[in-house]
Amino acid sequence: QVRLVESGGGFVQAGDSLRLSCLASGRNFSGYGMGWFRQPPGKEREFVAAIDSSASSTYYRDSVKGRFTISRDTAKNSLYLQMNHLNSDDAAVYFCAGARYSSARRTTESYNYWGQGTQVTVSS
Repeated sequence: QVRLVESGGGFVQAGDSLRLSCLASGRNFSGYGMGWFRQPPGKEREFVAAIDSSASSTYYRDSVKGRFTISRDTAKNSLYLQMNHLNSDDAAVYFCAGARYSSARRTTESYNYWGQGTQVTVSS
C-alpha cells in the first residue's frame, strides 16, 4: 500500500517560517515527480510547487516564488517544502502528491498518489 504522510504544519504568526515534510512508503518515488498542493478554506485545491525526479526542475505558483522552496531526498523517499515569510493567504491544508510522470507537473490530474494533508494556520 502506497502512503504519503505529511508533517510539519501548525499555527504560526505572519512572517514566520515552517518546513513541511512528506514521507512516502510502499513505492519508490525516485523516478517520479512530486508536488505540493494546498486547499484554503472554502476554495479548490491549488498547485503550490513541484519537482521532477532528478530535482533539476522546480515550479512554483507565482504567489510563493522567492518564499517557498521545494526539495526532495530520494534516499529517504521524502519531499519537503520550506515556507518563509508566511502570510494569511498561505493558510490552508497542504497536501503532498506523487506524480504519474518523472517531470514536474502543475495539475492535480498529473498526480495519482496523495497524502491526507497537514494544516497550516497563519495569524496576521
